[in-house]
Amino acid sequence: MVLNVDGRSRTIRGQMDPGNPVADIRSNAQIQPCLSVIIPVYNEAATVAEVLGVVLAQPPVKEVVIVDDCSSDGSWDVLQKYAQTEPRVRLFRHEHNRGKGAALRTGFRSATAPYVIVQDADLEYDPTEYHLLLKPVLLDKADVVFGSRFLGVGARRVLFYWHSVGNKVLTTFSNMATNLNLTDMETCYKLFRREVLERIALREERFGFEPEITAKVSRLGVRIYEVPVSYHGRTYAEGKKIGWRDGVRALWCILKYNFLVHGDVRLT
Repeated sequence: MVLNVDGRSRTIRGQMDPGNPVADIRSNAQIQPCLSVIIPVYNEAATVAEVLGVVLAQPPVKEVVIVDDCSSDGSWDVLQKYAQTEPRVRLFRHEHNRGKGAALRTGFRSATAPYVIVQDADLEYDPTEYHLLLKPVLLDKADVVFGSRFLGVGARRVLFYWHSVGNKVLTTFSNMATNLNLTDMETCYKLFRREVLERIALREERFGFEPEITAKVSRLGVRIYEVPVSYHGRTYAEGKKIGWRDGVRALWCILKYNFLVHGDVRLT
């Protein structure tokens, strides 16, 4: 059974199931290309080629939109060589380092597939799990899907206790402001129908993107789901970039985008 996706429509080729065939999706292999993968890159020369290889091997991937945020470690050279042989790879480069949020804005504007997902330029999150996030939207139950590291299913590397506490604190404050019941607001894996992103104006330059996008999708009244995903986190020695200042900024963004700024979404 292979799912052929075109926006919200769906047809099945091959064996027909008596029930809803989408409900039987258990792997990426069952889904035809429908996904724009947005990858912000900053100094990831050591991992980005491996990430691209895994991402492009996934059948749901229609295109990979990569935004190099003025890397200085040779990442851009690696990306250019890769793009020469892979037509699904589309490259963009910022002339100055602006941050993850700015890179995502550039990527979102360029996405063409019906569904859009964020993928970091390392393998903390597993692209073979795209089907977990796609399934709720293909069932027409969700418009936005968060991949939660804390729902208790899937492998998760044991790392920093205080990071997990910080994530839970930020998610709790975000939930209080949005009246959602998420378990992982700060997750990288967020999947959107492209038309949802087209209704939102984003502002944040760095990691404040996560509370900003959460606040703004909550105001749209769209259907939001969470699914469990595995997580293989990095240490700072391995290249992790987020720090305590980003946590402080996230608290400010929760306040700002839930209570102070209201003109950045198109409700209809």
